[in-house]
Amino acid sequence: MALARRFLPSISLLCSFEAAARHQNFTTAATELHLTQSAISRHIRALEVQLGADLFTRERQTVRLTMAGETYAREIREALKHISTATLGFRASPSGGTFNLAVLPTFGARWMAPRVPAFGLLHPDITINLFTRPAPFEFAAEALDAAIHYGLPDWPGAEMEFLMHEQVVPVCSPDMAARSSFRTPSDLLCAPLLHLVSRPDAWERWFHAHDVDACQIHGMLCDQFATITQAARAGAGLALLPRFLIAEELARGELHEIAPPAPQMAEEAYYLVWPVNRTRYAPLVAFRQWILTAVAAG
Repeated sequence: MALARRFLPSISLLCSFEAAARHQNFTTAATELHLTQSAISRHIRALEVQLGADLFTRERQTVRLTMAGETYAREIREALKHISTATLGFRASPSGGTFNLAVLPTFGARWMAPRVPAFGLLHPDITINLFTRPAPFEFAAEALDAAIHYGLPDWPGAEMEFLMHEQVVPVCSPDMAARSSFRTPSDLLCAPLLHLVSRPDAWERWFHAHDVDACQIHGMLCDQFATITQAARAGAGLALLPRFLIAEELARGELHEIAPPAPQMAEEAYYLVWPVNRTRYAPLVAFRQWILTAVAAG
């Protein structure tokens, strides 16, 4: 679809407007953009003339966005961000393609990032860019080609590829394991339990899977995977964590997996998700084939 050029203000006008809208001050915007205050004023006025309406209300020595100006500022800021991301991606891989992937913070740091070099060896012409997104989002509002999703297979307007389930296991420090006698799942009720904010009912579900009545479970809350892992290592309590994400700590003996309870297979799973209009995008096709092989290899 051809762009209507009369609805495309120049980038210089839009950059001046975005800075002025963000700071609500023409002088501060001028300093940021290395322009004069009068230049910012001229850019804003030229943009208002092109739009046919005021973007700012001018009162003595102050300016503030109009209601319509606030909406326009948000949309222009996102548009400029998309242009910047596209330019950065092109510069990173001018001879090939770029692949912008949204990843969950812990999955990205502990599983995805260490495997990126392997993908690069197979596809040196494709640059993977990783962007942390802790929660689902709308692809229409983000310049992203795909995402790693953990949960149920439900993402409106997107296609999905199953990657893997995860097994959650109760772990604690070696000292706590040595001091305690955890013989049955119900024994864990007597220990301090650590909870991850993003999975508030994990322990309840784990106990239910092992036929243990655990209606009231209390304990310390942690909002980050790294924090709860360190707390468990330090002996603050028992944490219920995906085994594949703590493989290094288990191998080094920093965390001890409590036995005999068998690991629970969670209802949720990891999926590769992408917008329908990117299905045939070559870097996505290559990544999709590669990650399925990488998951199968463990």
